[in-house]
Amino acid sequence: MYIHLGQNTVVPSSEIVGIFDLESSTISKHTRKFLNGAEKRGEVITVSYELPKSFAVCHKKGEKQKVYISQLASSTLFKRSNFFG
Repeated sequence: MYIHLGQNTVVPSSEIVGIFDLESSTISKHTRKFLNGAEKRGEVITVSYELPKSFAVCHKKGEKQKVYISQLASSTLFKRSNFFG
């Protein structure tokens, strides 16, 4: 199954490691350090240039991780993932 992260971006649900609320998670210095490192390594992909609300960390075996910054709320992405369904 695929998850639509916004605009024209979809990723396989099997590659999603986590979906995070940008506002609440960036309170932690560890999260900010993680995002800064990902940005420096070229792993961040901005899905939309609207106000970002969440980010999804994705990893496919044998490839670099990717961090998608999305304008959609983390709760919306979580529902789309059908995690419990």
